[in-house]
Amino acid sequence: MQENKLNNSIPEPTRAELEILQVLWEFGASTVRFVNDELNKQRDVNYTSTLKQMQIMADKGILKRDESQMKHIYAPVQAEIKTKDQLLDRFVNTLYKGSTTNLVMQLLGNEKTSKEELEEIKKMLNDLEK
Repeated sequence: MQENKLNNSIPEPTRAELEILQVLWEFGASTVRFVNDELNKQRDVNYTSTLKQMQIMADKGILKRDESQMKHIYAPVQAEIKTKDQLLDRFVNTLYKGSTTNLVMQLLGNEKTSKEELEEIKKMLNDLEK
């Protein structure tokens, strides 16, 4: 089933592509100018680089482009949760040999996990058992 899930998915986005997808997931379908302006709030990004990257993403099937207006509007082909699930599956399979237990144990053993986060996780686990 997992193999089928991966076969029906879009190509794995690069780090730069994920930055663009994050903007589109947060704000919805947008122009290159808008995406570039949002990216520039985080780091200096050239407009032509953003344009080229989004064109490549459209060619790869990661974005769809609406050319019906003067300004082209780009939107993600796949929902945020589906993309994140796909990336997480690949991450867990690659680094943890498919073991979500090992992943969770490492995350929980990390000193960055706050008491509040641990309480929230306990609540979530309790809710799953019901």
